[in-house]
Amino acid sequence: MMPGMPERRTHDDQRNGITSLFAAFNIADGTVIGERHRQHRATEFKQFLTTINKTVPPALEVHVICDNYGTHKTPAIKAWLGRHPRFHLHFTPTGSSWINQVERWFGFLTDQLLRRGVHKSVQALETDIRAWVADWNQHPRPFIWTKTAEEILESLARYCRRISGAGH
Repeated sequence: MMPGMPERRTHDDQRNGITSLFAAFNIADGTVIGERHRQHRATEFKQFLTTINKTVPPALEVHVICDNYGTHKTPAIKAWLGRHPRFHLHFTPTGSSWINQVERWFGFLTDQLLRRGVHKSVQALETDIRAWVADWNQHPRPFIWTKTAEEILESLARYCRRISGAGH
């Protein structure tokens, strides 16, 4: 591959299996709790919540921002949450800024490890992901908001003025 040339994939790109990565991104310090599972069901999500419960100091409340994926809302998850009152799940629309932070982290993972990596097995992929997450946590990078609330609201007001009366 040369600079400036798009990446190409061959017709015989072989898939060796899949893995799901559950990630809890601490917005305050940039650390990540990551866990890999071969499936993405409520059972695996509950195991991930248990990992978070063991990792986060007991005195802290835990607020988990989730997308609206059905796995997060099953009776088994609701029962687990009932037994762990310090956990608070918040469901946000797709594309919300809270979800975007962990999505940006997944983007770093994709760009720095997955896109150019060659993994001959799911185990090799999982090993590389585990090492990448451990390295990230050695030098965590929280995402910093670069605009004030006033700047965001003014940008939104400019957009609304531009589209008002546009015949939509």
